[in-house]
Amino acid sequence: MSYTKEQLIWGLLRIALGWIFLWAFLDKIFGLGFSTSPAKSWLKGVSPTSGFLKFATKGPLTHLYQALAGHPAVDWLFMLGLLLVGLSLVLGIAVRLAGISGIILLALIFSAKSLPPVNNPILDEHIFYILVLFGIIFTRAGRWIGLEDRWDNSALVKRLPFLK
Repeated sequence: MSYTKEQLIWGLLRIALGWIFLWAFLDKIFGLGFSTSPAKSWLKGVSPTSGFLKFATKGPLTHLYQALAGHPAVDWLFMLGLLLVGLSLVLGIAVRLAGISGIILLALIFSAKSLPPVNNPILDEHIFYILVLFGIIFTRAGRWIGLEDRWDNSALVKRLPFLK
């Protein structure tokens, strides 16, 4: 297949951002020793959200997020979000749904730890990733180095178009 430079860049941005989500999932579930030590992995029974929500939250929503720390439903939603957004973006399937879900997840993380912003008063990495996700959604970047066209033409998506 032949892509323009812009298409190639958007396809690579989609895959790279998908890998960021997917890597966070893998590190938290297996404790690969980067952000999560093996002893604190989800497979060892440690909540993937409790440390962050108990100790890293700040700002006006601190009490709300601290109250959610360690709840199994929050852990499952967080981990499934990381996995599904990551896989969808890497593969280029359900990119619109993954993009919207990723924007919501990143906005929640931003509101939990960056209100007010710490390192830069205008832009932090969560907002940057949100902007990239908007670009991925609006350019339909799953078509480039991805499976979006096949996915969109599948019987499942034709029956359930919200899966685009």
